[in-house]
Amino acid sequence: MLHDKKKMLLSFFSCFFLITLVTLQSKIHARTPAIVTVNPKNTSSAGEIRSHRWHEFEKLRDAAKGSSVDGISELKRYFHRFGYLEAEDMRNSSTDLFDSNLEMAITKYQEKLGLSITGELDSATVSELMSPRCGVPDVAGKLHGAESYAYFAGRPRWGRKAPMRLTYAFSAANPIHASSLSEEEVRAAFRRSFARWAAVIPAAFAESADYESADIKIGFYSGEHGDGEAFDGVLGVLAHAFSPESGRFHLDAAETWAVDFGREGAAAAVDLESVATHEIGHLLGLGHTAVKEAVMYPSLRPRERKVELKMDDVRGVQALYGSNPNFSFGAFSESDIYSNGSVGEDEVIRLSLCLLLLFIMLCFCI
Repeated sequence: MLHDKKKMLLSFFSCFFLITLVTLQSKIHARTPAIVTVNPKNTSSAGEIRSHRWHEFEKLRDAAKGSSVDGISELKRYFHRFGYLEAEDMRNSSTDLFDSNLEMAITKYQEKLGLSITGELDSATVSELMSPRCGVPDVAGKLHGAESYAYFAGRPRWGRKAPMRLTYAFSAANPIHASSLSEEEVRAAFRRSFARWAAVIPAAFAESADYESADIKIGFYSGEHGDGEAFDGVLGVLAHAFSPESGRFHLDAAETWAVDFGREGAAAAVDLESVATHEIGHLLGLGHTAVKEAVMYPSLRPRERKVELKMDDVRGVQALYGSNPNFSFGAFSESDIYSNGSVGEDEVIRLSLCLLLLFIMLCFCI
């Protein structure tokens, strides 16, 4: 009789354990939603991808600490530009020596961008270093629970009363130079980008014809353009925007900007709407995140489209401005909710219960 009860309890616990484990596993696997990358129709500008300045980092792959490799000095300048090497750590920046300061910068970079922390120039790290990206430094932001959203130093925000209304305008002196895009297509891409942020916070964005008085000023620039943040030509830095309440939003005029990869076949084409959505996040006060699927991740590869806000983006901006009264997290799919790539508190509890049940099962079997 006692033996039969043990068998029944063991069967019950076994079923419960398997159901719980399968549920947990399915949630974890749902955490990596696809990012759309459209292959080019032709490779006419593939040479531009290979020739942009950061592509030279390819030869640094697997370089070891203590070694001297041509191009290390350029990598040090890269890390200084994006906030990983301080000015005092740049004393040996003119040398190609892989020193301790560089190792520390690599470790910080890997931690910030959600890469495996090795302190080495492994394949994943070098691939990320070569990717086109936003020009805003990866300022160290305070982590918030399981999320990775960050803010600019001092956590600046627009000081308008909710619901706030911000105007934006395009520079007539610095328009986009893309023969394949009409003025309306460009404006429509920006309207959609602003609308995504307005859907989650109590804010409205309206285009203005008065550039000088607009809260947000948008322009396409080449090279040095007066803000100390020079653009570098095709790929490399794609755009940059400044923290509140500056409102300055600059895009690199040298890029092949696209709104439809089906129509734009260039291998080096960059999705305008994706970049606009990202930079608006900076204009609102968000820094870069370690969540690769999020809009506020710093890099964007050619022909990649990433325009939908993820939970990390939403929670970050709502911590600054509150929620749009009409917004509901229920609109997010499970893959959006778990897009931060980490196991949440509920899953940790569930996994702990599974282990406890397994222990009880073993006790009954003894």
